[in-house]
Amino acid sequence: MAVQQSVGPDPYFPANGDSRYRVHRYELTLDYRPGPNRLSGAARINAIAGRSALAEFQLNLADFKIGRVRVDGRPAHYTHRGGRLRVRPAKPVRAGAAFTVEVQWSGNPKPVSSPWGGLGWEELDDGALVASQPVGAPSWYPCNDRPADKASYLISVTTPSAYSVVAGGRLLTRTTKASTTTWVYEQSAPTSSYLIGLSIGKYQTVLLGDPGLGGVPQHGHIPARLLPEFSRDFARQPGMMHLFQQLFGPYPFDEYAVVVTEEELDVPVEAQGLSLFGANHVDGARGSERLVAHELAHQWFGNSVSIADWRHIWLNEGFAKYAEWLWSERSGGRSAQQLAAAAHRLLATQPQDLRLADPGRKSMFDDRLYERGGLAVHAVRCALGDDAFFHMVRAWLGVHRGGSVTTATFAAHAARFASEPLDELFAAWVYGTALPPLPTPSAQRGAASA
Repeated sequence: MAVQQSVGPDPYFPANGDSRYRVHRYELTLDYRPGPNRLSGAARINAIAGRSALAEFQLNLADFKIGRVRVDGRPAHYTHRGGRLRVRPAKPVRAGAAFTVEVQWSGNPKPVSSPWGGLGWEELDDGALVASQPVGAPSWYPCNDRPADKASYLISVTTPSAYSVVAGGRLLTRTTKASTTTWVYEQSAPTSSYLIGLSIGKYQTVLLGDPGLGGVPQHGHIPARLLPEFSRDFARQPGMMHLFQQLFGPYPFDEYAVVVTEEELDVPVEAQGLSLFGANHVDGARGSERLVAHELAHQWFGNSVSIADWRHIWLNEGFAKYAEWLWSERSGGRSAQQLAAAAHRLLATQPQDLRLADPGRKSMFDDRLYERGGLAVHAVRCALGDDAFFHMVRAWLGVHRGGSVTTATFAAHAARFASEPLDELFAAWVYGTALPPLPTPSAQRGAASA
C-alpha cells in the first residue's frame, strides 16, 4: 500500500483537516431520533502524531453542543467555532506517538454550507441520509476531514425499530431492545472521512444476484413500492461487478450495497462500499444504468485509491466516466471510441479554460471535468494499446490500494507501460486547457494515415 499525504492544508479547503497527525481508527456510537431530527454521539478516535509534538490540534465538527473532550483519558481544553474543534491536550502529544481523542456531542444535524449547497447529513421526510462529498462529513461526526487521511471505522447507530440503518461495510450485529434497534457496522479498509455513507429509512432488502463462492455480496435497500422497477434497473449490476473485476482487479472491499431513497437526488453519491440513489434514478427502463456503472467504478477509483487532495479529483471522476464507456462497450452498447467522439464534440462547443490537473474549487464538479477526464483516460488507452493499458490500470489499483495518489503519480505510473513517452499527451490533456484532437487507437491512426 502506498500512501501519499499532501503537506499542509488542502488548497481548495484550507479550513478542513489537520496535516499534523493522521487517524488510524474511528469508533462512533450514535443515537438518532428521526421525528425531532435529534442526534447524540460519542467518538473514540485513535490517531498518530506527525513529526512534531502536538500542543494542540484540530478536528472538524459542525454546530453541535459538545459534552466532553478527552485526550488519552484526560480532560482537554477546547474551543469550538466555525466548524473547527480545536483541542489542547493537558500534556502535549509527543512526535510520532499514538494518542486517543474522545468527543461527545449532540444536537440537530443539518447539512454544512458549501459552494454546491448543503452537504452531509440530510433530514428526509421519513429518515435521513448522508452524502458528504467533498466536505460534508463534519455535519454529523468529528473528523480530520481531508481525503488522504484514511482510517478504519466501527459505527453503531441506534434508532427506532421501524427504520433500517445502512452503512458502508459489514453488518456485525443488529440488536433490538424495546422500541429501538442498534446496528453495528465495521469498515475495516482505510476510508476517507467524506466516504462514510449512512442511510436511515424504511427499506426492503434484496440480494442482487448470487455472489457464489468467493464472490462479492451485493444488496439493494429500497422502498417496497420501487422493487419492480429496481429489479430491472439494477439487474445488470452483477455483470458490471464481474466485468470490472476482470478489467480493474479484485473488488477492494468485503461487499457492496446500493440504497434508493424515497426522495429525489440531483445525482447519485458514492460512499465506500455503498452508493446512494434517488427515487428519480429508478424508472424500470434502465434509464440510469450508466450511473449504476459510474458509482460502482468509484469503489476502485476514488474509494480504494483516493486522492491526496481535491486538486486531483479528475483521477476519480475521469476513470468512473470511462468505466461507463467500458460497460457500454462490453455490454452491447456504443463503443468507448464512439462515446469518446460524442464527448469530444460536446467539449468542442464549450469554453476551453478547464485544467484537469488543477481545475480550481469552483470547477471541480464541472461536467467538463468528467467528460475531459474520460477522454484523457481514453487517450492513454489509445497510446498504450489495450493489453498494456489494462495491465497498467490493474497495477495502478493494486500498488495503491488503500492509499492516496496525485496526478503526477499517475503520469509516472502510466509512462512505465508505454513504448513511447507520454509527456506530450499529459501536457495536452491533463495540464493544458485547449481541447486536443480526438484520440484514436493506433490501428485506426495507421489506417487513416494509409
